[in-house]
Amino acid sequence: MLRISRLTDYATVILAALARSPVPQMTAASLAARTRIAPPTVSKLLKQLHRAGLVASTRGLHGGYQLAKGADDISAAAILDALEGPLALTECSSRESQCDIEGHCRVSRAWQGVNGAIRRSLQDVTLAQLAGLENEPTRLPVLEQEVKFIATRTRGAS
Repeated sequence: MLRISRLTDYATVILAALARSPVPQMTAASLAARTRIAPPTVSKLLKQLHRAGLVASTRGLHGGYQLAKGADDISAAAILDALEGPLALTECSSRESQCDIEGHCRVSRAWQGVNGAIRRSLQDVTLAQLAGLENEPTRLPVLEQEVKFIATRTRGAS
């Protein structure tokens, strides 16, 4: 099953809370209270998000965290990359593939195409959409079209 981790889900909830916040910065404690995520988990995720350049932090009495970019400029792909690394559905879809049969495998090309289509769709989904800041529902017609194209092309190559 293709599924993001619970920590990635929590990180998205934290980023969405920052995107919707009426105040310019929020402390880890206030984010924990607002999201109902345990404070140690919020702190851990904020450090990861900071290292990935998705949040900025300010120290001091009036310090806290804020988005490092606008919610429209942070993609679902960037969030996944920050928490889980680059998307790779199969071994041959990863950058450091170590598959012994990749050279003569008949299915790797199709999986790589599906992997690319999902990646492009994740890049098209913004934090603003995930946070519910846009009125339009998130649709992924490009993903649907690409997967159909890959399936058609793969059937023809068999």
